[in-house]
Amino acid sequence: MLEVLILAAGEGKRMNSARPKVLQPVGGQPMLAHLIETTRSLKPSAIRIVVGAGADQVQAAFAGQDLDWVIQHQRLGTGHAAATALPAIHPEARVLILPGDMPLVGAQTLRQVVDADADLTLLSFIAADPTGYGRILRDGEQVIAIREQHDASPDEQSIDECNSGVMCANRSRLADWLGRVDADNAQGEYYLTDCVALAIVDGRRVQCVVSADADEVLGANDRHQLATLEATWQTRARHRLLDAGVTLPDPPSVQIRGQVDCGRDVVIDCGVILIGEVRLGDGVSIGAHCVLENCDLAAGTRVEPHCVLTGVRTTGACSIGPFARLRPGTELAREVKIGNFVEVKKATFAAGAKASHLSYIGDASVGAGANLGAGTITCNYDGVNKHRTEIGAGAFVGSNSALVAPVEIGEQATIGAGSVISRNAPAGELTVARGRQRTISGWRRPEPNKPSGQD
Repeated sequence: MLEVLILAAGEGKRMNSARPKVLQPVGGQPMLAHLIETTRSLKPSAIRIVVGAGADQVQAAFAGQDLDWVIQHQRLGTGHAAATALPAIHPEARVLILPGDMPLVGAQTLRQVVDADADLTLLSFIAADPTGYGRILRDGEQVIAIREQHDASPDEQSIDECNSGVMCANRSRLADWLGRVDADNAQGEYYLTDCVALAIVDGRRVQCVVSADADEVLGANDRHQLATLEATWQTRARHRLLDAGVTLPDPPSVQIRGQVDCGRDVVIDCGVILIGEVRLGDGVSIGAHCVLENCDLAAGTRVEPHCVLTGVRTTGACSIGPFARLRPGTELAREVKIGNFVEVKKATFAAGAKASHLSYIGDASVGAGANLGAGTITCNYDGVNKHRTEIGAGAFVGSNSALVAPVEIGEQATIGAGSVISRNAPAGELTVARGRQRTISGWRRPEPNKPSGQD
């Protein structure tokens, strides 16, 4: 039986943030979210999270998930945090303990730690700069202790094998060791790592699994380290896209802040930002400097440069942009064209419908083959409520027309340019609603007044 214990009680003062450290984002999600997702793949019987500073915020961020919360009212170190959680853990469980700010660790690495044949297993790594990390002390190959930075001698500080903070042992042995840990150190805290020396004293086997990739155990205590984490996460995410066959002409310029699922022969140009859950079908092309958030684009969809799409779904190959803004509730069928400087919100476009430029279409249904001329707007808001506009198949709306909702434009109806339509327009007819043009003969433009005192 395996239980996971995540230590997430730290305030993260060096982040200089009102948000707890484990909620700082990496790849568009809180650091803790990545760790929870990874440990779930190990199929533990429980995931318990120790929280302290900002506990309400952390719990609210994961409301509704199958997680057990432990409150550490006094933050007296990692050993104290683990001891606080022990009473809730099954007596026969094997316990995997992790720091909450380790979003890049892989499930395969954690599985090696859990499956190791030892009484106490640690995950270590070789650091290019070990400053700040606990050092792994060995007698030959045998692990004998972990020395924290504040307590390490100059010789010990030169050691480059470091503790990641990941530890695994049976609950009964952890309870015994944690009960014997004291706070006689430079920080005056109860260190979880002191369990190592106690295990050695007891004649128990202590083993280190050395991570093959030091980056996967990176944590973050300040904004500089958080930026390093983000850069590493982005590089890995882009490599996954490239391995899946996606074309990235300028990989470093693409930002991924969520989960991206791509079909074959997808092209994502420079400066693109992908947020949340984004699905791109075969042959989708995303132009330079676009932002897509929670979008599902069908095969063959083409998004021209400088578009912003949020909550958009296409059901067939269509064309969007450039410089288009599509907001939540937008759904486009095959061969739809949404052109430059068009904004769409909570509207559906049936096959072949077009709004080619300079329009706002909100709370509307646009029928198959309908054509909305430049400057067409749906006046969907009366100051209190939103109302819908229904535009029938094959309708033609002339340029610079305002459709005052609620209103229906019938199938094959034609709306004369410059009209303000406030009543239903019948199918197959021409409807015009604008002032009659006239010319006033002899009219003269007014002349500016002369300053006083001048002829």
